Amino acid sequence: MTTRRATLLGSLATLAAFAVSPAFAAPKTDFKVAWSIYAGWMPWGYAADHGIVQKWADKYGLTIEVTQFNDYVESMNQYTAGAYDAVTLTNMDGLSIPAAGGVDTTAVVIGDFSNGNDAVILKGKDSLADIKGQSVNLVEFSVSEYLLVRGLESAGMTEKDVKVVNTADPDMVGAFQTPDVTAMVTWNPMVSEIAKLPDAHVVFDSSKIPGEIIDMMVANTEVLTENPDFGKALAGIWYDTVTLMQADSAEGAAARAAMGAASGTDQAGFEEQLAATRLFDKPADGVAFVTSAELPTTMDHVRTFLFDKGLLGTGATSADAIGIEMPGGAVLGDSANVKFRYTDAFMKLARDGKL
Repeated sequence: MTTRRATLLGSLATLAAFAVSPAFAAPKTDFKVAWSIYAGWMPWGYAADHGIVQKWADKYGLTIEVTQFNDYVESMNQYTAGAYDAVTLTNMDGLSIPAAGGVDTTAVVIGDFSNGNDAVILKGKDSLADIKGQSVNLVEFSVSEYLLVRGLESAGMTEKDVKVVNTADPDMVGAFQTPDVTAMVTWNPMVSEIAKLPDAHVVFDSSKIPGEIIDMMVANTEVLTENPDFGKALAGIWYDTVTLMQADSAEGAAARAAMGAASGTDQAGFEEQLAATRLFDKPADGVAFVTSAELPTTMDHVRTFLFDKGLLGTGATSADAIGIEMPGGAVLGDSANVKFRYTDAFMKLARDGKL
């Protein structure tokens, strides 16, 4: 496994890659962005509804259409199929779906990491050890299954000790209320709603593996390289919106209330979810996280899980099958097949007031 090399040369090269594109077609001006309901992604819907997307699109002479998906997996499938230029997803899902599908993808903005927003919930039992022998409802091959595996490891078990039942995320709350469902892994806002049901007990959550489930806005690398202003606009939209959302003001409270309502809860419920989220509302924090020595270790955990599940694409013979590029140019895996990239270029522009 390689480690990050934080060099000025590497940083300049990364930024330059998004500033010039002589080998590609002419830039375009119309872009489509997909997102789905999750505490850390609600700012994207709010930004679209309250003129923030329009503000940044206008600044760069672009048209940016932001579309909400009720089904998270479908949003990623549509992005992978080329119907969208950018999408909200997790680090694991970005590697297993678009990257493994051959779509070179770059993380433009690191929005947050889950710090309790993803959870294992049991019905009538209050210990993770009680999950042994149960059927567990979750979105198969998603971060929920990753969280389950990490939780089982902590309790001396493996997935062989349970039976996974694939369940779509919009069906989670209803499914938990049926007699046959006794164990579930999901994410907020479903976690908060399910945890309030009778006999529901959270027995393991993502705060036990901090920094491993990362939520981000990614874009097609070729589109981003041809159109760096699109990346700048995405960064501007994010930091404008989360700065407003975090403000201790009437405007900030109204934004949190609106995001709560849009996610099926209220301001208090949304703030409860935010408390389980390590939100990167300051670009300097996003830069520090993505350039940390811990990120390659996290991605090694993730790629190992995906390879074990057969999710790194047809013909993958090891966890090295897909190259994962870190800021500065270091590559984890096959440097001749880089399909997932982290960049600090756009977050640095935001940090330095240069958007």
